[in-house]
Amino acid sequence: MDQAADAPHITFETEPARYRHWRLSVSGEVATLTLDVDPQGGLFLGYELKLNSYDLGVDIELADALQRLRFEHPTVRVAVLRSGKEGVFCAGANIRMLGRASHGHKVNFCKFTNETRCAIEDASENSGIKFLAAVNGTAAGGGYELAVAADRILLIDDRRSAVSLPETALLAVLPGTGGLTRVTDKRKVRRDLADLFCSTEEGVRGRRAVEWRLVDEAVPPSRWEERIAAAAAELAATSDRPRQAEGVALPPLAKSRGPDAIVYRHVRVALDRPAGRATITVLGPEADAPATPEAARTAGFWPLAMARELDDALLDLRFNEPRLGVLVLRSEGDAARVLAHDALLAAHPGDWFLREVRHLLKRVFKRLDLTSRSLFAVIEPGSCFAGSLAELVFAADRQYAFIGRPAGDNRPPAGLVLSALNFGAYPMANGLSRLAARFWGEPWRLDALRARIGESLPAEAAEEAGLVTAAYDEADWDEELRLVLEERASFSPDALTGMEANLRFVGPETMESRIFGRLSAWQNWIFQRPNAVGEKGALKLYGTGVQPEFDRERV
Repeated sequence: MDQAADAPHITFETEPARYRHWRLSVSGEVATLTLDVDPQGGLFLGYELKLNSYDLGVDIELADALQRLRFEHPTVRVAVLRSGKEGVFCAGANIRMLGRASHGHKVNFCKFTNETRCAIEDASENSGIKFLAAVNGTAAGGGYELAVAADRILLIDDRRSAVSLPETALLAVLPGTGGLTRVTDKRKVRRDLADLFCSTEEGVRGRRAVEWRLVDEAVPPSRWEERIAAAAAELAATSDRPRQAEGVALPPLAKSRGPDAIVYRHVRVALDRPAGRATITVLGPEADAPATPEAARTAGFWPLAMARELDDALLDLRFNEPRLGVLVLRSEGDAARVLAHDALLAAHPGDWFLREVRHLLKRVFKRLDLTSRSLFAVIEPGSCFAGSLAELVFAADRQYAFIGRPAGDNRPPAGLVLSALNFGAYPMANGLSRLAARFWGEPWRLDALRARIGESLPAEAAEEAGLVTAAYDEADWDEELRLVLEERASFSPDALTGMEANLRFVGPETMESRIFGRLSAWQNWIFQRPNAVGEKGALKLYGTGVQPEFDRERV
């Protein structure tokens, strides 16, 4: 049964007072995130969230809490992840939810949970928030994946608590793909032991879990709270977050959603359902950049406010508008003001707030990279694709620029302007800047483009520099763009998703690119196979007492 029938619209905004599944508390430099899932608090009808199992709603709260730790609590240096339920840390993704969810929801759910776990690791690496998983009970499947995203894992050694990735044995699916990858790439578990671990329903306990590198310490119950406090202090000592700073509260977004549009202050989304297309227009800053980092520390600071809105829009489209397969990226505004904001972001790498804004922009651009839609950037008169906003152009699968200006149009001609931030501040999942990925076979172009930072590149110059796919004048613009977009909408969405996912990430592999590459390919495929989701598949029959029937042919 498709869950869209139960809840036609999913929202991604929340705040701690509305949490049903997490409790966030802060004491000095230590934050505690306690998972205490409300069994009746599922995002959809028809299942209970037993044993601290989770659905998308649980992870939406976790993602929100992480964002608030970064912006609202700048002096927090370590976050402890623990359970509020006796005997269970987290049972992983709710199986009843997965069994009845649509295919698209299952895959997007897995993608969002992996993005959230990557955000934990990003906060540790780049924001100085270290994470300690205090596993005080069974951590199974996605529950262990949550723990393994942390910097250190403590497992209570009570002869009952264990860590496990039982999805292959129980459900005929993969351990979220991130689970498999982190076990080998991050925890560096030996291949044969990882194979055994992922094939064992009951998991691994105590000292053996330490020996296999699945956890860092097995702690007796008598020392449990003492050891959590000591380990948190040890991790906090490695952080570079400020000892004293005032946080910036993140207010609710000003969002209006109608049948044909989603409107924020800095982002507008036009929904064209007959054409299968959404047009995202990002509006540039309304005012000049603040003069100092201190003056920038408000939730209204344009890069922060715009990034939060764009992120929400991308998630809204991903989950609520699956039939809009083409996203057209546009911008409007003053390119000079965008560049002035970039200059402030680049000039103060040590300022905690500006650092968080840069990394939020990075994560939002990554979300765009990982969106399984065709991305087309349209650069027109009045655009402000400069610096950070130019990343939207380079994230697109193709880029089209208008040559000159239409008759009677007084707006600035279409063009691109590069800033220093385009050369490494916003890496993709593969660790490359979007420009480096674009010119993977022509690295000499990067040096030439660095010499043109700050220069306005009109459409024809941008085409010559390789920054856009094609440039058209007024005579051809409307017709060429119409043909391009109609052709794209006519292709198979399945083939396009596979093609785009392969073409967007060139060059080196990272743990992150491997996670999402495997998610796009293997989990997407497995979630459609009858061995998992057929009427006699393991995911459908779990808990019924009936053995699944597998098609034994290896494909």
